[in-house]
Amino acid sequence: MPMGTTRAQLAQHLPEAYTALTRLGTVVDAALDEDLHTLVKLRASILNGCAFCVDMHHHEALASGMSPQRVALVAAWREAGAHFTEVERAVLELVDALTRVGVNGLPDEVYERAAAHLSEQEMVALITAVGLVNLYNRLGVGTGTAPPVR
Repeated sequence: MPMGTTRAQLAQHLPEAYTALTRLGTVVDAALDEDLHTLVKLRASILNGCAFCVDMHHHEALASGMSPQRVALVAAWREAGAHFTEVERAVLELVDALTRVGVNGLPDEVYERAAAHLSEQEMVALITAVGLVNLYNRLGVGTGTAPPVR
């Protein structure tokens, strides 16, 4: 998304907030499986149209060893069949619901499908991870942060 004007950046103008978000991310990283967390960040960023975050999480996924096909299929995970495990599908469904929380909230059955595979601590970490990536996406879009040209 080309921007006509340079927009204020969080790290420059509110470094304390940026540091706090980074610390929260570290807490979530420690409580949630790395591959699941990567899927969470990539899926929410796709839904939110944050080009910077999609690019960043796409590269993170590849660097962690995720296949290019699986990375590409995150955008269409419901139709991707066996490319995602039952746990991953439940987590991605929860990401979709929470990222679009204004549509239907988080239905109990969606929560329960994810909770069937994760501990209570992991569920709280998952919900926090979704909230955090959604905040980062809004900051990326709101500040006009574009991905680097590679």
